[in-house]
Amino acid sequence: MAASNKTKVIIVGAAGRDFHDFNTYWGQSAKYEVVAFTAAQIPDIAGRAYPTELAGKRYPKGIPIEPEEKLTELIEKHNVDIVTMAYSDLPHAEVMHKAAIANAAGADFVIMGHRNTMIKSKKPVIAICAVRTGCGKSQTTRAVTKVLKGMGKRVAAIRHPMPYGDLNKQACQRFAKLEDLDLHDCTIEEREEYEPHIAAGNVVFAGVDYGRILKAAEKEADVILWDGGNNDLSFYKPDLYITVADPHRAGHEVSYYPGETNVRMADIVLINKVDTAEEEDIKAVVANVKMLNKGAKIIKGKSPVSVEDPSMVKGKRVLVVEDGPTLTHGEMTYGAGHVAARNCGAKKIIDPRPFAVGSIKATYKKYSHMEEILPAMGYGQKQMNELQKTINKADCDVVLIGTPIDLARMMKINKPTVRVTYDLGTAATNSLKKEIEKIL
Repeated sequence: MAASNKTKVIIVGAAGRDFHDFNTYWGQSAKYEVVAFTAAQIPDIAGRAYPTELAGKRYPKGIPIEPEEKLTELIEKHNVDIVTMAYSDLPHAEVMHKAAIANAAGADFVIMGHRNTMIKSKKPVIAICAVRTGCGKSQTTRAVTKVLKGMGKRVAAIRHPMPYGDLNKQACQRFAKLEDLDLHDCTIEEREEYEPHIAAGNVVFAGVDYGRILKAAEKEADVILWDGGNNDLSFYKPDLYITVADPHRAGHEVSYYPGETNVRMADIVLINKVDTAEEEDIKAVVANVKMLNKGAKIIKGKSPVSVEDPSMVKGKRVLVVEDGPTLTHGEMTYGAGHVAARNCGAKKIIDPRPFAVGSIKATYKKYSHMEEILPAMGYGQKQMNELQKTINKADCDVVLIGTPIDLARMMKINKPTVRVTYDLGTAATNSLKKEIEKIL
């Protein structure tokens, strides 16, 4: 397919940033030949191919997506020149381990900057990114959307990619009503991000081709709202860059990729969850932000947690189900559901591990820091079934659902359930409003 003088590239990814970097940079030049993507972090995304319809005519067979464990083998097999890093939420040291693997096999190691990967919009763009997964981007996005709609603006939220199915079908997706989630066969992970927007009356776009997605969103919006995933950079050039930090993981703002980049680029750093964090941790985050970005405005925000019926929790043995990515590669040992269970006087928060089955059991083995929490893993129907079996096997009185969506609507749970909700505090929302008014 390719002449020997082409620079051969492997894009190390996780079904998101990797495709975007290809679309905006590596796939745009005939001097590069991308021989493979690698896949990590997300279950069951290797073994597919990036289809020729998206990759272009230079790739008539598409581009294979291989497990990251085969990186050294792939470099040697294809005589690869460049390995480029294209996924997020990794400790700085782990990124350098990947660089060492690439260099030891003879390839250069490259991390793309925003100049070649951010797309410029015709409309104002507000980007919401983070230091880590689970800092509170979604509630911040909801708060910003509410502010914009209060100003009479039409808003299109564009969500970071989660294309875990048919990539051609997922190239450009639009979600305006709950039925659209079924139409696109959305996983739990996708629903957790899209459904709160839809419930608030927002239109959400997502997919694979973010140039095409932007053109579609611009047709029906006055303002583009980038709703970031993990702690990745914005795919669009923002007029206002908001980075959310988490004092429950103080120090991560200077030790995780590319969260530190987000802090350095931010116009605003929102330090979230200050109502449940230790004061010394809040001060540590403030000090680190000031060290990295003296020009950033710092806003401290509360994240109040509420339970729809606290009496169902008080004195009960509770199974707490939390957002999956926040607990797994986000490394949190608890979330909003766990906080709510303690606040409501649960008799006991049970350990779900003895009841875990299949891939849920494997998740606990991989992420051994999790104990009194059940991650709502649901990257496909099989895993969703295993999550349901785990919940139904659990010896408890009530299931406390701390995920952004109501799992009881998604599966048949054989015991009482109660929802936990959380939103950005009023004071922080008002502070964000003042900054938004300045750019609009």
